[in-house]
Amino acid sequence: MAAKTVSALVAATLAALVPVGAATLDVDKGRSRIHVDVSATGHDFTGTLKDYTAKGSGDAGSLDPSGFELQWSFKNLKTGDAKRDKEMIKWLGGGDPKGTFKFTKSWKEKSGATKAMGTITIHGVSKTISFPFTAKADGDWVTIDGTATLNYKDFKLDIIRSMGILTVDPKLVIRFHVVGKAK
Repeated sequence: MAAKTVSALVAATLAALVPVGAATLDVDKGRSRIHVDVSATGHDFTGTLKDYTAKGSGDAGSLDPSGFELQWSFKNLKTGDAKRDKEMIKWLGGGDPKGTFKFTKSWKEKSGATKAMGTITIHGVSKTISFPFTAKADGDWVTIDGTATLNYKDFKLDIIRSMGILTVDPKLVIRFHVVGKAK
């Protein structure tokens, strides 16, 4: 259950980090990946966001993003275990739970690293997050990579336990690799 939720959170965060070209970034979902890494007692697993809607804008020359929005259904977060995916939806309240991410700003750290900030909404709870990312251009193609860490308890989600001793760590790691064409 928690793994699925973690995957969704990771997906949202990864999508939000996508900086875009001069006008808009047309995300190529076939070349992009949004993963949520989950640790649990005795094993780890990864969820992959299979479908989402993303739109972004920014400066093609500097690769500075000016806007990015990501929307997804947790039903599209797949862990490779159908039972676990079904339990995740129940853990999120059932139905068709959604998540969103909206970019707010980016900046360069003194170290030279670039960071992004935005609001992620999961389980009806919105939180501001920040994370490092890199953006590289190859002609009109832009590749954005980054990692964000979330705690699912921050979204009013219960700790996932099974048999009294097996627990899903509330810390989730969202990894994203977004590739798109600047238009």
